[in-house]
Amino acid sequence: MHTATSTRTGALPGAPTGTAPGDPVIEARGVTRRFGAVTALDAVDLVVEPGELVGLLGPNGAGKTTLLSLVTGQRRPDAGVVRLFGGDPRDPRSRTRLGTTPQETGLPPTLRVAEVVDFVARHYPDPRPTGALLEEFGLAPLARRQTGGLSGGEKRRLAVALALVGNPELVVLDEPTTGLDVDGRHALWEALLAYHASGGTLVLTSHYLEEVQALAQRVVVVDHGRVLADDGLDAVLARVAMRRVAFRLPPGPLDGAATHARLAALPGVADAVREGDRVDLLASDADEVVRGLVAAGVPFRDLDVRRASLEEAFLTLTRAGGADQEVAA
Repeated sequence: MHTATSTRTGALPGAPTGTAPGDPVIEARGVTRRFGAVTALDAVDLVVEPGELVGLLGPNGAGKTTLLSLVTGQRRPDAGVVRLFGGDPRDPRSRTRLGTTPQETGLPPTLRVAEVVDFVARHYPDPRPTGALLEEFGLAPLARRQTGGLSGGEKRRLAVALALVGNPELVVLDEPTTGLDVDGRHALWEALLAYHASGGTLVLTSHYLEEVQALAQRVVVVDHGRVLADDGLDAVLARVAMRRVAFRLPPGPLDGAATHARLAALPGVADAVREGDRVDLLASDADEVVRGLVAAGVPFRDLDVRRASLEEAFLTLTRAGGADQEVAA
C-alpha cells in the first residue's frame, strides 16, 4: 500500500495544522447515516492515509456519495465520528487543504473558462497557475470560451481541474469522468496520476470499473451501506479467487439452451455467458472446469484462462454481500 507523505502546501493562516505526519487524512469510525427509513451507511469505517489513491466502488444507492458528503462536510453522521485532517469536516478550516468535485457541478454560464479558474484560484493562498492547469487538462484552447457553450465532457474536465486549482493535499472526486469519451477519460487519468505522483492523496468513486482498476492502489467496495471489501487491488481480486474460462464451440448440435444449461452446471461455475460460438465461464476453480469439459466430451477450442477482472470481482462481492444480508434478515 502506497503511503507516501504529502509534501503539498497551502493551508490558510490560522487553519488547523491537522494530524501529525503519517496520521490519517480521512478517518471515519462507526459512521451511520439515515434518510428517513433508509439506512444509507451502517457503521462504516474508512481510514485514508497520506499519499494513498483509493477507489470507492458500489452500485447506485450503495452509500458511496453519502460517505463522501460526510467526509467533505456537506452532511453530518447520525452516529459515529468523521475526521478530515484531524478536524471536523464541517469546520471550513478543516477543508482548506481539500479539493472536491461532486457528481453535478454548476458553472456560471457567462464566465469564460479562464475567468472561472482565476475566480476559484483567488480563494486559495497558493493556487496553481491558470495557464498550466488549463494545459494539463486539455482546456487551454477553450480558455476564452464561455462555460455555457461547453460540451458536457468539457464541463466535467473543467470541474475536475477546479478541484486541483488550490494545490490541495487531498482530492475527493465523485464520478470524475462521467460524460467523457475514451480519449477524455485517459487524459484525465494522466492528470490525476500526475497529481498523485506529486504527493497528493486521492479518493474517487466511479461506475467505470476499469477506471478504478487503472488508477487505484486500494479498493473499497460498498453495498447496502456496508463495506464489503477494503484492500489492495490485487487482494480484492484474489479474495474472490475467480477465473474467467473462455473458449469456442463448433456450430451445430451444441447450439441451444440445453448446451448452455449443461455448461452452467459444471462444477465450480458461477456464471455462464454465450455469444455465438464463444463461451465465457466465471469459475472458482478453472482446473476443475477444464477437467469437467474434457470429461463431458465438449469439443472446445481456443481455450483461454485468466484472472477475473475487477468488474467480475466487484459483482461477485456485491452478490455475496446481498446474500449475507438476506441470511441475516
